[in-house]
Amino acid sequence: MLAKDVMKPSVKVIHFDRPVREAAVLMEEENCGSIPVEKNDKMIGMITDRDIALRVVGQGKSPDKTLVSEVMSEGIHYCFEEDEIEEVVLKMTENHHRRIPVINKDKRLVGMVSVGDLARKGNNEKLTHKTMSGVY
Repeated sequence: MLAKDVMKPSVKVIHFDRPVREAAVLMEEENCGSIPVEKNDKMIGMITDRDIALRVVGQGKSPDKTLVSEVMSEGIHYCFEEDEIEEVVLKMTENHHRRIPVINKDKRLVGMVSVGDLARKGNNEKLTHKTMSGVY
């Protein structure tokens, strides 16, 4: 089974210079906990619900005045749509990610794989509690 077989195919992104509140609203609308951050049509990082909770709310910053670029997690781990699910799980486990962007051979964002997607669609005997234990 490949990443493209389990991924959510439509993914919203947020521009790096938008206020954090917009990211939070987008997460609520999309029912997700992270959104890729883009600059000049390239993914430069991710903003997560945890980033918002710890780096904005926890520090008493205004979500209307704080920019996504100020609190996002820089850099990005991703997988390719043709990667085997076991490879995707390994990347997620090694990096302690609950979600990972999926790109095509042209390095364009085409989807997102979450732990929930793996649980629902990743019908594979190699995806055991033991192999997923590093993902949280």
